[in-house]
Amino acid sequence: MHQCDHHHPAPKDFGWAFAVGITLNITFVAVEAAFGWWSDSLALMADAGHNLSDVLGLLMAWAGYALAKLPTSQKRTYGWRGSTILAALFNSLLLMIAVGGIVWEAVSRFSAPPHIQGPVVIVVAIVGVVINSATAMLFMRGSEHDLNLRGAYLHMAADALLSLGVAIAGGIILWTNWWWVDPVTSLIIAAVIFVATWSLMAESFRLAMHAVPANIDSQQVESYLAGLPGVTSVHDLHIWAMSTTEIALTAHLVRPNHDNDDALLNEASETLHHDFKINHMTIQIERSVADADCGQWEEGTL
Repeated sequence: MHQCDHHHPAPKDFGWAFAVGITLNITFVAVEAAFGWWSDSLALMADAGHNLSDVLGLLMAWAGYALAKLPTSQKRTYGWRGSTILAALFNSLLLMIAVGGIVWEAVSRFSAPPHIQGPVVIVVAIVGVVINSATAMLFMRGSEHDLNLRGAYLHMAADALLSLGVAIAGGIILWTNWWWVDPVTSLIIAAVIFVATWSLMAESFRLAMHAVPANIDSQQVESYLAGLPGVTSVHDLHIWAMSTTEIALTAHLVRPNHDNDDALLNEASETLHHDFKINHMTIQIERSVADADCGQWEEGTL
């Protein structure tokens, strides 16, 4: 059995982004709660509680990010890398709960229109747009390649959108007295958040179940390995996510008549890394399936 070289992408430190984002949001929660108490606005007090859940989401994402950096051990040979997948899944569930809360509140407001607390609510909502947008921007770059960071990004982007909706709806209601604008805007925002969150939840669940990551075509990987010089068949091919940024592969290659396996493994390692973004790979070379007797292969399986 041959353990191919591992390719570790240069890490980008988002610890500072989590620290800044959490600090900004805790400050905003305190300010919003204070203004809610001062203006006797139940809406602001409730929104402060909702924004506190954002802090929880950021803390979970940061915890997963930090745990993934811990070294491996004899009992945890992959370390805590899987914690980023759990954090992404938790954040997607938290966002879905928030969507449910928004829909519930919006529907109830059709029968009981809220009393808008004047310019105070609008100003605080605009501040929320600025803070949540700034926090989301901290994670936008990393969200393209890291599902955990995408969860943090979506959480803050969703809240920025919600705060913007509150500000716009509040202004329209104060100007026109069209009270229905508020719940309708909330339902539209809830639909947008749901669509954006669904893909995050589906992919994080897939990774938690050790499914092949969405950006990997397992048939293409199998075809590539089967086409290597001297390889007659491929079996026990497994591809899964170790974390939200690292992908692992194990495979058995049947290669009856060739001895220079190291050159083949080096070539396979480089191609799998550059073409398929697979970081960790373990390939077993066998002269025949019968001789290997690995006890895993079955006809018709990879």
